[in-house]
Amino acid sequence: MRFSPVLLVTLLLGGVPGLARATEPSRVPLYYQAPDGSPYYAAGPKKAADGRDYVPVFEDRLTAQANPTPRANAPRRILYYRNPMGLPDTSPVPKKDAMGMNYLPVYADEASDPGTVRIAPGRLQMLGARTAEVAMRPGLTRALRATGTLQFNERQLATVTTKAAGWIERLAVAATGDPVTRGQVLAEIYSPDLVAAEEEYLVAARMGGGMAHGGNSLAAASLQRLRALDVPDDEIARLRRTGKAQRLIAVRAPADGVVIEKPAQEGMRIEAGQALYRTADLSEMWLIAEVQEQDLGLVQPGQSATAQFVAFPGRSFTGKVEFIYPSLSPETRTGRVRIVMPNPDLALRAAMYASVEIVAPAAAGMVLAVPTSAVIDSGARQVVLVDRGEGRFEPRPVRLGAQGGDWIEVRDGLKPGEKVATAANFLIDAESNLRAALQGFGGAPAPGGNP
Repeated sequence: MRFSPVLLVTLLLGGVPGLARATEPSRVPLYYQAPDGSPYYAAGPKKAADGRDYVPVFEDRLTAQANPTPRANAPRRILYYRNPMGLPDTSPVPKKDAMGMNYLPVYADEASDPGTVRIAPGRLQMLGARTAEVAMRPGLTRALRATGTLQFNERQLATVTTKAAGWIERLAVAATGDPVTRGQVLAEIYSPDLVAAEEEYLVAARMGGGMAHGGNSLAAASLQRLRALDVPDDEIARLRRTGKAQRLIAVRAPADGVVIEKPAQEGMRIEAGQALYRTADLSEMWLIAEVQEQDLGLVQPGQSATAQFVAFPGRSFTGKVEFIYPSLSPETRTGRVRIVMPNPDLALRAAMYASVEIVAPAAAGMVLAVPTSAVIDSGARQVVLVDRGEGRFEPRPVRLGAQGGDWIEVRDGLKPGEKVATAANFLIDAESNLRAALQGFGGAPAPGGNP
């Protein structure tokens, strides 16, 4: 039996997928592949080194390979292939790069959605991509961190002096650090001026002026002089009762506290106004925190602050912001904030170094917010990747507001209910940038040529 040449070729090549249909005039191959299946391609008919013809590859074969289970009503069409490393290099046919990685197909539905990148579900899982819903959240708070140093409460410092010159005869409190109480005798001094004032008062009283006569009497004037010299009331009462001047006058503590300085020594001569003791009440301390200039606008009096000290690891001390100083340090560009720290057990001491955290409201009321990890900030713009479903992500510029903890306010660009990528978003953004770069080259490359 004799066969026609066309029938004979058809029978001989019937086992080669796609080649038996090559004689159909309506089917034009996209390219030709090496007959052994290796990654060698040609734009037109070609023979291999062993004399075999390259196999034509048609569009339906590529679609079946790229989509093993495609939807019947929406087959995906491959336009071209792009470099797997993100380089601006495309190919009309399958190809491998210098490291042996396959070029990635670009589908028609992806190219029709500019700026959107599609990633296969398996690859998304490999990248560890996660999403979060854009939602309204209550007022955001922000923890401002600063450093600080303890100092004494200036309102509870006291300096012990006398208003008359003399000599210190006896010290009742003789050491720095000794606790004192209001009215406690600290020292006894001999002052000729004080003794003379007491004698003058006694003489005026004996001359008949009396203590009860009007303020114009000599006795009243002498009494005023004693009080001007800070003679204690109990000493004046003793003077009235005994009628005898006392050689030594007691110097008493004006307030409760601890002696922080003691220049006084027994036997030394003192001048009027000379400091004998300096005391401080340690029940409250001032923590002076150095807050960065960009955070200073969020700090307000009355806010809570927490401090931790090297001397007390694991222990936190709480205080309140009382005052914000009116100037900044030109060297460090920080502002000083005064925090009042209760010190009931007297554990805190002046000049201690602290790490400070101030809780400040970043935004009041309900605000639209996303996790901070969702924002890709290039410095010139802020972008989030909106999940469009089916592995598609759309880079969208946003206008941001205040940041509080792990959340940041979005003032424009998003709507409640949308989902944004919060993990692996930099990798997805790299894919999106590549897509935009390829579109800048004019989309799919012109077919032809041997890669």
